Amino acid sequence: MYKRILVPTDGSDITDKAVHTTIALAKSLNAAVYTISVKEPFPYSAISEMQPTPPQEFFDAQERIAAARVKAVADACAAAGLSCKGHTVEALHPWEAIIDHSKRMDCDLLVMASHGRRGMVALLLGSETQKVLTHSTIPVLIVR
Repeated sequence: MYKRILVPTDGSDITDKAVHTTIALAKSLNAAVYTISVKEPFPYSAISEMQPTPPQEFFDAQERIAAARVKAVADACAAAGLSCKGHTVEALHPWEAIIDHSKRMDCDLLVMASHGRRGMVALLLGSETQKVLTHSTIPVLIVR
């Protein structure tokens, strides 16, 4: 049935449920697991003489955070006897990066958390999960 499953991670507790669901499903289907963590781009519009964080420090911090999230998923997979290929990407819109990555990795299922919202933008524009559901051409399993 499903052979390549992508589980995006933002490090939240609800995402952890999606990871554990992915692991159980992948084991039962003998499927490969992929994970992605999307890094926020530097807010260039905020650049000024008083910039509190230089761009390179921002990029480095974002990479450390995203890499730690991916490693947590890979470690959970390894503990369950599964391999996991993880990636970090920078994107203005995480939902687009998730869909693009699922296509690039030739995944046939996305597993996502239902409440991985991101700040006020999510309240105004909807969750990343909702946007993936709206635009994805492959099946999406939502974990609550």
